[in-house]
Amino acid sequence: MPSEHQSVSGDELSSLPETPTTPDAPSPPADVPSADRAARRAVVLFPLLVVAAGVIGLLWPAHFTGWAPAVPWMLGVVMFLMGLTLTPPDFTAIARRPWPVGLGLVAHYVIMPGLGWLVATVLDLPPQLAAGVILVGCAPSGTASNVITYLARGDVALSVSVATVSTVVAPLVTPPLTLLLAGKFLSVDAGSMVVDILKTVLAPVLVGLAVRLAVGRYVDRALRLLPWLSAAAVAVIVLVVISGSAARIKDAAALVFLAVVLHNGLGLLLGYGAGKLARLSRPASRAMAFEVGMQNSGLAASLATAHFSPAAALPAAIFSVWHNVSGAAVAAWMSRAARRS
Repeated sequence: MPSEHQSVSGDELSSLPETPTTPDAPSPPADVPSADRAARRAVVLFPLLVVAAGVIGLLWPAHFTGWAPAVPWMLGVVMFLMGLTLTPPDFTAIARRPWPVGLGLVAHYVIMPGLGWLVATVLDLPPQLAAGVILVGCAPSGTASNVITYLARGDVALSVSVATVSTVVAPLVTPPLTLLLAGKFLSVDAGSMVVDILKTVLAPVLVGLAVRLAVGRYVDRALRLLPWLSAAAVAVIVLVVISGSAARIKDAAALVFLAVVLHNGLGLLLGYGAGKLARLSRPASRAMAFEVGMQNSGLAASLATAHFSPAAALPAAIFSVWHNVSGAAVAAWMSRAARRS
């Protein structure tokens, strides 16, 4: 789970029947305490696993020289596992709610890329780091947002729908946005980026979905293992990215961390604000916050490594840890507020 495109799983959470305690504060159903515990455990342990991987890469970078080609393969594993969690109802839910799903999609691909460019410009980041921050902003939603939305007592079905659509359209949206916003910092080959996203994101998701449709009963038995397999793959991505840029981290870590905190925090705030401005319900606005503010930073790290440099992938590696920590904290606050209302 919690990070790039996975959940406790998305199918498991999105299918949970919501039993509102107030008109706009759905609570987790009483008959799925194990799902709730699994979600909380993953939210706590995933960042620790990624931090451990980052520390190993930082302390012993020489041991992982030449591992960069493994990054897109690890991302492919994450996206395949995401596909395994999808079911036909996830897609019919999109058709039933085109307005909030469309709003979430537009908000995601307007707010986060714009914030990435703004943060990079205001902080006067070096070109490689600026491009990396912008690339994170141009990535699709991370389905850790599904789990975080669940813990926040938000609209999980909307969260799953927006994450799914943002992933499907990523090959058409992420490269041109990156070219538009990061082109002044570095040369961007948008065409090559489209091909990479198709190979490492869309194709594995579709294969995973096909496997789920073909042998769903067997996949169902392994659903609780999928978040941890995905977490392990993301940890490898972070390990490789950190080891590849270890020499620059001491000089740039504080600045990149500030950029990531601002990017993510403003994204969560503006995402929630977009939902409220559109007069969505409180649970739907909570989902909007996490769908806008949480990114598929594994994809951003893979693209940055392939098209820019290991240094450009550093913002994505740090974002991968931070957005789970901040998301869990905001979800806990929202959940308490929902119970009081």
